[in-house]
Amino acid sequence: MPEIARFYGLIIKMFFAAKEHNPPHFHALYGEYTGEFDINTLSMLEGDLPPRAVELVREWAELHQKELLEMWNNQNIRKLPPLK
Repeated sequence: MPEIARFYGLIIKMFFAAKEHNPPHFHALYGEYTGEFDINTLSMLEGDLPPRAVELVREWAELHQKELLEMWNNQNIRKLPPLK
């Protein structure tokens, strides 16, 4: 699974295996915690990320929502800047 960004101990990744499904989403990893986020709504679809990590992921995703959706649609992964 390609890594898109890394910041504050969070790792953002996106799958493109045949098993991936709609809605367009990305995965966030934070130690032993994980979360799956809808790109369109930025809501956490499933996972157990701590609340502060969820806030950081959403803040970052708001800045890069357009690029995330383009990557989902084109399956052309690239690194995005971290949250500062």
